Amino acid sequence: MPVPGTDIPGLGTGLAVLRDGKLLLYKRLKAPEAGFWNIVGGKVDHMEPAESAARREATEETGLAIGNIDLLCTTEQIVEADRQHWVSLIYVTDDFSGEPALVEPDKLSDFGWFGRDELPEPLSAFAQAAIANLTEDELR
Repeated sequence: MPVPGTDIPGLGTGLAVLRDGKLLLYKRLKAPEAGFWNIVGGKVDHMEPAESAARREATEETGLAIGNIDLLCTTEQIVEADRQHWVSLIYVTDDFSGEPALVEPDKLSDFGWFGRDELPEPLSAFAQAAIANLTEDELR
């Protein structure tokens, strides 16, 4: 999250985790976009490569062990309702082990695997950006 009282955007990262043509989404409890369904992710720490942050955040939020990831897209989100501004690198993977869980119940309330025709509402701006960049072969 950007430092309160500053005008500096935050640098974030997200990971679109795919299995059998479905996308893993979690429902957020905190800003930005509390109550929205989102891909896993969070902020990039100082001196931390964004790719490493994507893996770290995904593991912290899901309990999954993440393997290879690829850059999917970049996105800039200005969330007026929460007064937050993020520039995010979004990655994609289907290389992981384990089963997702609610590892951070203070931040996330629900999760599930969703195909393109069964996406929950409302979707976060970050999830929408990821979905817009996934091919029909990746997300069915």
